[in-house]
Amino acid sequence: MLIYKIFRADEWAALQAAGETTGAPVDVADGFVHFSTAEQAAETAAKHFSGAEGLVLLACAAEAMGEALTWEVSRGGALFPHLYRPLRLADVLWSAPLPLVEGHHQFPEQMQ
Repeated sequence: MLIYKIFRADEWAALQAAGETTGAPVDVADGFVHFSTAEQAAETAAKHFSGAEGLVLLACAAEAMGEALTWEVSRGGALFPHLYRPLRLADVLWSAPLPLVEGHHQFPEQMQ
């Protein structure tokens, strides 16, 4: 199963440069890297990145993260994937820009 992380361009660049990251400021504050499923990603973008440009969507294989990935209740009682270790560049299967089109983020076709 693929899970998704939305990063700002500078956060994605930092991951590429360092090879791993503890995530965005919210991830660091919470002590884990927040992910979303394909079904949750658009709502995550709207709630936490409304109007933001220059975003990048990262796709990772949930199974490859092993026991460091847990599913925990979050928004609306839904289970969200949370990674309790640094996100590694090697975890990223693909990345795609997440452009803002008419006020909404346009997700790539390969997610659907």
